[in-house]
Amino acid sequence: MTKNPLLIVLGPTAIGKTKLAVSVAAALNGEIISADSRQVFKGMDIGTGKDLDEYNINGKLIPYHLIDHKEPGMRYQVNAFKEDFYQVFESITTQHKLPVLCGGTGMYIHSLLQHHEYTAIPVNETLRQKLMPYELSGLQAVLKAYPPSLWLHADQSTHKRLIRAIEIAEYLKHNRLDTLPRIHFEPLIIGLTSGVESRRNRIRERLEQRLQEGLIEEVEQLLANGVSKEILVFYGLEYKFVIAFLSGELNYQDFKERLFTAICQFAKRQMTFFRKMEKDGVAIHWFDIDQDSAIEVKVINIYENKFLKT
Repeated sequence: MTKNPLLIVLGPTAIGKTKLAVSVAAALNGEIISADSRQVFKGMDIGTGKDLDEYNINGKLIPYHLIDHKEPGMRYQVNAFKEDFYQVFESITTQHKLPVLCGGTGMYIHSLLQHHEYTAIPVNETLRQKLMPYELSGLQAVLKAYPPSLWLHADQSTHKRLIRAIEIAEYLKHNRLDTLPRIHFEPLIIGLTSGVESRRNRIRERLEQRLQEGLIEEVEQLLANGVSKEILVFYGLEYKFVIAFLSGELNYQDFKERLFTAICQFAKRQMTFFRKMEKDGVAIHWFDIDQDSAIEVKVINIYENKFLKT
């Protein structure tokens, strides 16, 4: 058996990642590690789609990690996720169980696969404020003033990423980045997709369900517990738009429609990110949930062929 396999289930929101990941984990003696930037927070259940009931398979609770891991109101970034992931991964592997990483936060997943140590480089707010007024061409000129070894492979596609590339180059110019020894894993990546219209329908159905389950009331409770409006807006999507509704900026119908549109746009960005991962050399086994049948069985077969057969 290959040493330290990691099964990864990714895809856009509302595609059914959790259900598949839990089913496969149940069949392969696995435990779930969440790769979701918001499910990590306690009390943010409906808005983040934790769907904790799905972790129960025929009366057996499949263990999960990095869900309800932090208090709401905190910031949680890529480097913190990586540190937590490796601790959990090693613990699961030591128990001779299969770690199943499941989520839609592509940046978290990609940082593990590409071994991005630069996520540990701290934010330089002074430098960021100085660079904000620059156009793309100006930022590119600033970046290329550094030695090529510090920026040659940097993503220069957007204003935000160029600023981060300069921030990294500036840090590395004056500091040494120590890389931590990490436990090795071999990934098998499963991607779920669907047609655009099908995806939109599921997003709308899921939004209606979340509203019925108490999405607005969840946000009111978070506010009552002392989580600020500003941090909830920072968490984005459902929380941002519920705050706008509760503040009287949107009526209920406009709130629903604008949130639906924003979630659809978010799902599209997720797919764009996953396709970019493929361009970076990440191999993803895709399944179309509208066309492929018995996906769980097929995923288990792929896993067994890759890791169990000699």
